[in-house]
Amino acid sequence: MNVYRYEENPVVTPMDVKPHREDFEVIGTFNAGITTFNDEIIMLLRVAERPISENPEIVKSPVYNPEKNELEILEFNLNDPAYNFSDPRTIQKAEESNRFAYLTSLSYLRIARSKDGHNFTIDEKPFVYPSNELETFGIEDPRITKIEDTYYIYFSAVSPVGVGESMVSTKDFVTTEHHGMIFAPENKDVLIFPEKINGKYYALHRPVPRSVGEPEMWIAESTNLLHWGNHKYLLGLREGMWDSARMGGGAVPLKTEKGWLELYHGATTDHRYCMGAVLLDLEDPTKVIARSDKPILEPEADYEVEGFFGNVVFSCGAVVEGDVVKMYYGVADTSMACAELSLQEIMDSLTYLK
Repeated sequence: MNVYRYEENPVVTPMDVKPHREDFEVIGTFNAGITTFNDEIIMLLRVAERPISENPEIVKSPVYNPEKNELEILEFNLNDPAYNFSDPRTIQKAEESNRFAYLTSLSYLRIARSKDGHNFTIDEKPFVYPSNELETFGIEDPRITKIEDTYYIYFSAVSPVGVGESMVSTKDFVTTEHHGMIFAPENKDVLIFPEKINGKYYALHRPVPRSVGEPEMWIAESTNLLHWGNHKYLLGLREGMWDSARMGGGAVPLKTEKGWLELYHGATTDHRYCMGAVLLDLEDPTKVIARSDKPILEPEADYEVEGFFGNVVFSCGAVVEGDVVKMYYGVADTSMACAELSLQEIMDSLTYLK
């Protein structure tokens, strides 16, 4: 697979973004939703910020308070035996090592714009910010689907009751309309197809079973984009391969002559994230036609291997121009990069199911 990584990579880094508050620092600008608007590429960044702590023994946690409509800063002492601070991203209760109680950063969505797709300017203020009780720990990993003249933006909403998928819409990237949570916890990696198929909308999603089952891809249908049903299991993990531990949708499905091409992410047990592809039937996207045996993009460049959470390439959007797929992707949970691939080469690399 021929992959052309931009010389400007990473195209957006935390140093490029001014924090929305003076007492915060930006630690991540990654996993951005991608679309085009008014002859510009819109990169809807997930911006992760954390409160600055002057005391090395104090860890701070930002929590949005919907009742007061303001951000509260909680403080924890590293010597407190009630909590586990081994993961810098989370504050865990000591007796519940597999679940977090608080996050050490807050994520929200901010617009970056580009005429050439290489050089971006970042808006001064947040575009979508936590605003209700289901977003108190932040909003993450947006995707954007354009249907007619409306851009539907959906993202992981994080709160003490779990991680679900919420949605807003806009026509101008100035004002938004909130539509609430469209997939309840625990669920994320939602991708809405850009048009109706035989009179129905379709969406990929990734539930996280707790008792039995694995974090794998499902597909659902809807008549109004808000209420989703007729859920079907779509795609599973593969032992010993690049998508053996977890997987989920990446870019909004691309319509081709041979089917809907979905660029998805997969990870191994050692948390190495790669991008691959799956081809779904044009008339019935619940049917899998072909799939990547090998990744189409894997962490190899320094900025993909080293970072806040290394060995990660994670795309939430792509732009197609003829045979060129411009895949924008988060690197190491830190910055944004872009790589160009041939659509035909991706299609040729797939293994068709018998």
